Amino acid sequence: MDLRLTGPRARPRRWAATAAAVVVLAGAGPSMAAAAAASDDAPPVQRRDTVMDTGGARIDTSYFTTPGSERRPAVLLAHGFGGSKDVLRAQAEGLARDGYAVLTWSARGFGRSTGKIGLNDPKGEVADASRLIDWLAKRPEVQLDKKGDPRVGVTGASYGGAVSLLAAGYDDRVDAIAPQITYWNLADALFPQGVYKKLWAGLFINTGGGCDRFEPQLCRMYERVAEAGKPDAAARALLEERSPVAVGKRIKVPTLLMQGQTDSLFPLGQADAAAKAIRANGAPVDVDWIAGGHDGGDRETGRVEARVDSWFDRYLKDDKGADTGPAFRVTRTGGIDSTDGAAQLRGASGDTYPGLENDPRRVPLTGREQRVTNPAGASPPAISNLPGLGGGGGGLGQLSSLGVGLSLDFPGQFARFESAPLRDDLRITGSPKVTVHVASDSDDAVLFGKVYDVGPGGGSQPVLPSQLASPIRVVGSGADGGKDVTLTLPAIDHEVQKGHRLRLVLSSTDLGYASPTHPATYTVSLKSDLSVPTAPAVRTAASPLPAWVWWLPLAGVLAALALLLTGRRRVSAGAPDPDLAEVPLQITDLSKKYAKSADRYAVRDLSFRVEKGQVLGLLGPNGAGKTTTLRMLMGLIRPDGGEIRVFGHAIRPGAPVLSRVGAFVEGAGFLPHLSGRENLELYWAATGRPAEDAHLDEALEIAGLGDALARAVRTYSQGMRQRLAIAQAMLGMPDLLILDEPTNGLDPPQIREMREVMIRYAAAGRTVIVSSHLLAEVEQTCTHLLVMDRGRLVQAGPVADIIGAGDTLLVGLAADISDALVEKVEALPDVESAARADGGLLVRLAAPAHAGVPATVPAAAATATAAATPDGPARSAALMPPSADRATAAARLLAELVRLDVPVASLGPHRRLEDAFLTLIGGEAG
Repeated sequence: MDLRLTGPRARPRRWAATAAAVVVLAGAGPSMAAAAAASDDAPPVQRRDTVMDTGGARIDTSYFTTPGSERRPAVLLAHGFGGSKDVLRAQAEGLARDGYAVLTWSARGFGRSTGKIGLNDPKGEVADASRLIDWLAKRPEVQLDKKGDPRVGVTGASYGGAVSLLAAGYDDRVDAIAPQITYWNLADALFPQGVYKKLWAGLFINTGGGCDRFEPQLCRMYERVAEAGKPDAAARALLEERSPVAVGKRIKVPTLLMQGQTDSLFPLGQADAAAKAIRANGAPVDVDWIAGGHDGGDRETGRVEARVDSWFDRYLKDDKGADTGPAFRVTRTGGIDSTDGAAQLRGASGDTYPGLENDPRRVPLTGREQRVTNPAGASPPAISNLPGLGGGGGGLGQLSSLGVGLSLDFPGQFARFESAPLRDDLRITGSPKVTVHVASDSDDAVLFGKVYDVGPGGGSQPVLPSQLASPIRVVGSGADGGKDVTLTLPAIDHEVQKGHRLRLVLSSTDLGYASPTHPATYTVSLKSDLSVPTAPAVRTAASPLPAWVWWLPLAGVLAALALLLTGRRRVSAGAPDPDLAEVPLQITDLSKKYAKSADRYAVRDLSFRVEKGQVLGLLGPNGAGKTTTLRMLMGLIRPDGGEIRVFGHAIRPGAPVLSRVGAFVEGAGFLPHLSGRENLELYWAATGRPAEDAHLDEALEIAGLGDALARAVRTYSQGMRQRLAIAQAMLGMPDLLILDEPTNGLDPPQIREMREVMIRYAAAGRTVIVSSHLLAEVEQTCTHLLVMDRGRLVQAGPVADIIGAGDTLLVGLAADISDALVEKVEALPDVESAARADGGLLVRLAAPAHAGVPATVPAAAATATAAATPDGPARSAALMPPSADRATAAARLLAELVRLDVPVASLGPHRRLEDAFLTLIGGEAG
């Protein structure tokens, strides 16, 4: 879901070109901004920001053009669900430089636009799009087909893709569209075969900001269906009337459909339905199956935008020489390139779109009649995917294309039917089908069908292509004898190699869907072979795709595997160092340069060592390199130089020793409708490691969540979510725990609780590394400190040593003294300043001319401080006198205080961690 999804809209009603003129709000007049050109010879792009009143909401817009008096076609560019116009700026500028007038806007309820979210209500969001077209028709830069009718195309992804389709259905002034990873029928997307897709529906609501941000009828529908666990006729009708299917017969413009293969929200079948309907209207339609989707994978952004641009060149600029690409194209993963470790994406194409049932091949399956149990509460659920958690470069679906299996079915809760080993390679392109017989001891049976690719020998994990499952609700299965049903399985593009087998699994539960909560038993038997579409006319390119195809970095795949499959796939990391087998962490000469820079370092020549039982505080101002260091430590990015060893093993992406490391870096994404315990159990199940290795109860006891574990996470406070995230990082009781800003957003009592969590965890002999800006908390929590600045180590050592190495003394007074006497103390030759403080007089000693690196700084730090920094000349790591000089200065001070008749009761060092930190980094804490 773009998380930023692309949502629903539509209901029969045409908005005429004579709709009321859009009014610019008083006091919100247009502002002009010049956008930077892509290159020196590219035309400059001007941006005009305007808030428009569309009669039901105030819509925040941006209009992009280049200078010139010639008229040009216009493009409406729509964003995904949860996003805003701001995420589209780069694409809008590119289209403007290519000769289009581009209008972006934030849909109702998003960004700075007002109004309720209507999931593309024809009277709301769709009407807004028509009024934006009215506005374009009045612009002097925009080409007109006739008065009030601009030449205009519409494009967008997910929610914005649906706007593209709906705008073409409701407003006949739209001339071409290019929707991406979107839906044709939102009811079918969220209620496939009458089964409620509960996790995606919940993500819709939460990403939109909560139920009260939506139109009331949508909120009531969601609450009704969520409570019942299945959709009703009214819910289907409400979503269908806001979907492109409601106006399918009216969409008669050239349409480029680009759909994601790794997409359990809007799978390939949604684009297939759209293609059939629009082509039946006589309009040109091309279909492109991209690698990624709402479940992650490569979105092929560069290639997609280039193809959209060409599509509009052909149908808006009437450039008959524009290359719009083949009628059908699919991106395929062609293995790993041994030269650079990247997953190869290859294009396959056909002269016609084959649909989802082209040239089927029958594959016989075997298996006896089997009994399947639906457990009480439909728990534990099988796992085919982790909806909404696959964003980023990889995603589970992308991993499945590389032969990595991540699904989980529970014994007794599924039936299995299997083919013989294939005699030849088999390319599946489309939706397999099978007929089964289902009998039940209840009248309402729900099953989830999926086809696995099973390797020879049974040693490897079966692969579920694109991690997709197809649900089916069988009503009437409780009647005498049961019922035959034909199941259409997920549309995929996947090659099954010779010697592999196909396995049909019918499961009673799935994590992403709502199953009946009452216990039931189903009896399932085969009634047909598996029908597999092959689309032989779709041929893979003989050579790699052009440079505009993005490559999936192997590092991203391996990092995902390290998190999801630690212990299942092993990556060679070199021989371990036996001398460091008991050392949690040793970093030696670690360096990482800034991206696109030859001489700017994020981390440079960093060396330090952490021992068992320590709680190490990692400190430094913004930009010091702390997060970069932690990401290298976790194997998420590769260093440019140096070495990281955890218990003697060198760290590489996917290194087995990472199973001994737990991390909380940027906050965990929990499923809001599941309890805290269910979230943790699901996370651990996804790692593929034995349940008994989780030490769940031990982690939960340390986290101290108590009875809250049984409650839905959506009811948690920020502090409880943070502690749940820490508990997730502690699953498996890792020997090394890494926490980046674990107290962000917590109030003082919650911060104190988090401090106790870290102390309890380290008390058992484990090691904790914590990065934080709360210096007072670090001082109370940590045993050791490491201070970084501008990528370098400044000082490291026990907390007491670093704090006690200060140049400030507290003079305890037996009686109060006059201001004149304070001034005399401040005038002493060894004194920098003197000021009253609680408990006496705070005296800061002046640094002697030969001040240098203190004895407590390790040799590595001393070397670092003598070198020039990337931003300037060399500077001292510590601006205080060495300890011998401090002792001498303190003795002289005491003698002078006695001489001045200051009533001294005590004299000793006084410095908080904040004082030490600011001294070490020269006061630059920003």
